[in-house]
Amino acid sequence: MAKQKRNPFRELEASLKEVPPGMKKKVMNDIAAAKLIMDLAALFSFNIGSALRKLFRTSGNNQ
Repeated sequence: MAKQKRNPFRELEASLKEVPPGMKKKVMNDIAAAKLIMDLAALFSFNIGSALRKLFRTSGNNQ
């Protein structure tokens, strides 16, 4: 007969427990806040190079 191998992943799965609802809600709110901050940062910094070039661009006609 084949020897039964120990599967550490099954042991990990057996040790999982349900997270308390309050903690789960707090973590999800923290993730949402972090995502909002990252999206706002991307929104305001995405075209900053282009905006600065347009702001400081001098035209050749105004000499």
